[in-house]
Amino acid sequence: MNQKNDIGGIWPALLTPVDESGAPSFSELEKIVQLCVSQEMDGLYILGSTGQGVLFTENQRKEITRKVVEVAQGKLPIVAQVGALNTQESIRLAQAAQAAGVYGISTVAPIYYNGGVPNALAHYRAISSSIDIPFYPYHIGNQSIFGGDARGYLEQLLQLPNIVGMKLTTQNLYEISLVHILAGDKLQLFSGADELFCHATLCGTVGAIGSFFNLWGEECKHVRKEFIAGNHELGTQFMLAFQETINQVLPNIWTFLQQAMQMRHGVAIGIPNPPLGMGNQRWKDEEIEKILEHMAILSTSTRENH
Repeated sequence: MNQKNDIGGIWPALLTPVDESGAPSFSELEKIVQLCVSQEMDGLYILGSTGQGVLFTENQRKEITRKVVEVAQGKLPIVAQVGALNTQESIRLAQAAQAAGVYGISTVAPIYYNGGVPNALAHYRAISSSIDIPFYPYHIGNQSIFGGDARGYLEQLLQLPNIVGMKLTTQNLYEISLVHILAGDKLQLFSGADELFCHATLCGTVGAIGSFFNLWGEECKHVRKEFIAGNHELGTQFMLAFQETINQVLPNIWTFLQQAMQMRHGVAIGIPNPPLGMGNQRWKDEEIEKILEHMAILSTSTRENH
């Protein structure tokens, strides 16, 4: 299916709200999906690392996917991440997600049983062969998944059934550029590094998938659009502040997202299932308010001045 589709832009790596027991909170999940729809986000990427995918049971993941599709009502394309500890579970999740009505499927390569490029490609092929909707393998930077031969890897990757793109979670912009150079318009590339969503457009990406787009999706969509149109001054101003904020909150990111999403959007995402969030310290309310106010002032000024 190596054709180019009209898809891209800013996609929240959707947070999956949980209750005190760690089970999915479907009432809050409905709220966060409705928020993304109302903000006219360009798409949703569900059940990745931010969405706690591998920490839920197979049935919970299927229920979450069905709920997101139901609430989105076709207003946003949805890509479901189906990475699991074994290939057969990934296949079942992919087929269930297709039946639920998602736009596409994404997955990581085997993690614990690596096996290098041949194993990764076999894993991808088994999943992409089980569906007939767009497939987006998930490349994590610095894992040498290219096996030292990027051209050979991409040539084999492009032979996979239904492949149309990749999610590239890397801070190495050359890595993104190289994939684009070698694949051309045969692959729709999404940047997975929030802090580089503008920079990555210069490397051939069609969109960006990120955790912080749950909180600041509208602002990031506006800035990315302006940057692509040539407003580099705005891109520089916003990205430096955005990077500063990300650097500030990363050591306690899960408690930050929990408190900030409640304060700004009234969505209770809860504390994720361990090991996510373990050791995170609670923020003082005034610290969160200061960060939110800083970004709000920046966002207001960028919209007014540009």
